[in-house]
Amino acid sequence: MLSRLPRWIEYGAFTLALLAGIVNAVGLLGFQHQSISHLSGTATLLGSSLLGSLDSSLHLLGILIAFLFGAMISGLLLTSTSLKLGRHYDSLLFIEGLLLLIAIYFLNDGSFLGHYFASAACGLQNALASSYSGAVIRTTHVTGIFTDLGILLGSALRGEAFDRRKAMLFLIIIIGFILGGLFGALLYIKFAFMALIAPVLICFALALSYKIYIARKRQQSSA
Repeated sequence: MLSRLPRWIEYGAFTLALLAGIVNAVGLLGFQHQSISHLSGTATLLGSSLLGSLDSSLHLLGILIAFLFGAMISGLLLTSTSLKLGRHYDSLLFIEGLLLLIAIYFLNDGSFLGHYFASAACGLQNALASSYSGAVIRTTHVTGIFTDLGILLGSALRGEAFDRRKAMLFLIIIIGFILGGLFGALLYIKFAFMALIAPVLICFALALSYKIYIARKRQQSSA
């Protein structure tokens, strides 16, 4: 049971979910209604497209591979699946921001390559945060989050102790993702693919904030 949840995890989970919601909204509105931050729909589209256009199938396969490549980057830099201070979160967030910047360039140029870079950015983020005190944390989609929240509620109805802190973490991610979808839609209507500048700035701001936070923690521990 989560008895105490560090604020940096709450803030980070909410902000990353907000970021992913924005990217996914832009993807749904601008990438022929394709989801970008999760792959269930894309994999289904790939399966159905195998009966039709080869070009469409190859494009969808490319999005899946790009997501996998992004996750591999996180796996390369992170040596554990548990959230803790002092890891390469700042470096990964910076890389994610760069991937989204490259995606903007190609998308504004009318190139489908932008889809791949956006998918890689989401794959990187999804692998960036894995678990904390038994709570599985994913910030680029909420299917698993809703499932885990439902399990908590069902267990509570059965008489088990209700883990309020874990439930709060799940709600924070859900709210962040939904708000991201709202902001992403509004930004896309006004700025088209330049709407992705918002998640780029969020990535860089998070990377800088985390770097400063770590530096202060180290100063306090050495004092």
